[in-house]
Amino acid sequence: MSLQRVPFRRPPGLSAFICLAMGPPRPATQPWSLQFFPRGFVPLSRCPSPSPLAGLTSAPSLCFTSVHLPGSLSKKPIGDHESFPSDEGWPFAKYLGACGRMVAVNYVGEELWSYFNAPWEKRVDLAWQLMEIAEQLTNNDFEFALYLLDVSFDNFAVGPRDGKVIIVDAENVLVADKRLIRQNKPENWDVWYESKFDDCDKEACLSFSKEILCARVTVDHNYYAVCQNLLSRHATWRGTSGGLLHDPPSEIAKDGRLEALLDECANPKKRYGRFQAAKELREYLAQLSNNVR
Repeated sequence: MSLQRVPFRRPPGLSAFICLAMGPPRPATQPWSLQFFPRGFVPLSRCPSPSPLAGLTSAPSLCFTSVHLPGSLSKKPIGDHESFPSDEGWPFAKYLGACGRMVAVNYVGEELWSYFNAPWEKRVDLAWQLMEIAEQLTNNDFEFALYLLDVSFDNFAVGPRDGKVIIVDAENVLVADKRLIRQNKPENWDVWYESKFDDCDKEACLSFSKEILCARVTVDHNYYAVCQNLLSRHATWRGTSGGLLHDPPSEIAKDGRLEALLDECANPKKRYGRFQAAKELREYLAQLSNNVR
């Protein structure tokens, strides 16, 4: 399988936008926020194929990286194809409208970082939701894998009323069509892919290969990204360490199961250990969440 590389140029500043004929503005029925698109961005990297998501781009695509998406993937300024709308259960902010490179999305709530020192029971619930998001984006009935390539505490927000975790910054999401991968059968397509742990000295590090993510059906990238950058002791952000699940209650710390699952999910010691650890971690967090309510 050949892979076209489309370079992305990120200019230093944001340029003025021009509002084209897009119809009369809709009245705001809920809080909203704005996102801006820099001039001259190239929106994707493509693996050619007749994907049903081709409407998102100027050419058919089996696997592409969406750059500077609005908070919801339901629409983009470069097309009107509705793809992963929040109304259908996808964990993205609701798209309200666009004008040139200005995009309006609904206001979800405070960023996940604001909950770093929240009560333990709240952090457990948020951690469980994050693992559920990782699972939903990896395995779903639509057979599309959405891989998060930029994962940090600032890219998620929490609803003030329902406490629901939502992805608010989806600038870098790689979408792979598993059905097309099975059909085209690129080299090692059916070999499970384990992401490599990246113990770097910077915040929110992730190690990945777009070529491999585009060519494998079974991939642990989203589990790795959430565990390493958000939940485990390896997570660092704004000078902090320990991850969202830092300083657990003494009985949980003494038991050791949570720490062991987080470590295996972030930096597995066993072959394919992250897949099993992620499954058990989701179940364990659900159990803890129910127990603290």
